[in-house]
Amino acid sequence: MEMFDDNMKGYRTEKDDNTVMNLSDLRKTKITLRQINRLRIMNDVRKLEHEKDLEQVQNQYKAPAAQPPGL
Repeated sequence: MEMFDDNMKGYRTEKDDNTVMNLSDLRKTKITLRQINRLRIMNDVRKLEHEKDLEQVQNQYKAPAAQPPGL
């Protein structure tokens, strides 16, 4: 659904992707607390999605339940 929702929380925005590097930008820049917080949120979202994917795969490929004897 991320293709259709523009502003999903924890993902990058279009504003972040349209930065242009200049010659004066070659030196190291200081990372701000806002950038650190956004990176942490993005990492948390990725981790949560990965755990959900693993759970779905485990459910899909787990061994079938044994049939009760009788019937």
